[in-house]
Amino acid sequence: MNSYRIRVGSTMVFKIPRTMEIEHEELHSKLRKGTTEKGSIGRPAKKLATVMHPHFVKEEDFALPPPGLLPSLSKDKATPDMKDILLMTDKLKVELNQMLKEHEEILGALEKLAASAKKENKFEHLRFGEKLTLHAQTEEEIYYPTAMLVGEYMKLKLSRESAKTSNKRGSTKTSAAQGRRTRQQDSMVG
Repeated sequence: MNSYRIRVGSTMVFKIPRTMEIEHEELHSKLRKGTTEKGSIGRPAKKLATVMHPHFVKEEDFALPPPGLLPSLSKDKATPDMKDILLMTDKLKVELNQMLKEHEEILGALEKLAASAKKENKFEHLRFGEKLTLHAQTEEEIYYPTAMLVGEYMKLKLSRESAKTSNKRGSTKTSAAQGRRTRQQDSMVG
């Protein structure tokens, strides 16, 4: 995980909220430490890492950047260059069931690590398990739904802007047509 700035298209860079970025870094760091241990901790930690890492990459690619727009959107500062976020939110909708299945796989692998940690009285790995479980729950209850709502909000904002633009063009065309009719009527009368 080298970059938490995601460029989509050529217009805008979307950032993952710093709090989630820090949480992902911390979880990876603690898991990395577990994978370096020998025996009954190292093996399940490595298995967990093989399941967790690709999942985190997906999240950072398309599930976590959309909530980064919330500060701007809450101030009604939606801009047309934000429309590329829809590529992410639409992908999340398509991938959501798979993402939830991956959470189940991660938690299943985590149970094996927790069982080994209990046997060896390695409480730091138990605390890691609790944090990772809460992290997955937070994503399912808050981050994923928020990301999808950001997409829906952007679709609404963009359709309203498009309608305003169409109405302005339509009223300009109507005004021009009315002006021609008035000039034609004036020339007939005069």
